[in-house]
Amino acid sequence: MSCGCSRLEDGKAIVDHVKSKGKKDLAPKIAHNIVCECGEMFILETVVMDCPECGMTYGVTPCSSGDINKVKAAGIRYA
Repeated sequence: MSCGCSRLEDGKAIVDHVKSKGKKDLAPKIAHNIVCECGEMFILETVVMDCPECGMTYGVTPCSSGDINKVKAAGIRYA
């Protein structure tokens, strides 16, 4: 996969891009501890994942998944 995707900054754009490539179930390079907007902390186990408490969808491109700052919220149960 080309790493040209690293310029995506918007959570929805990231999730849409990752899903369009069929990569949403890939494990990130690092299983980051995410502190959700609702206050829940969870481990990001796939590059697109919902908070288990409130359903906020978080996404990161596989090539940027080593950087927690690239993990972005996309919206509640963003599909």
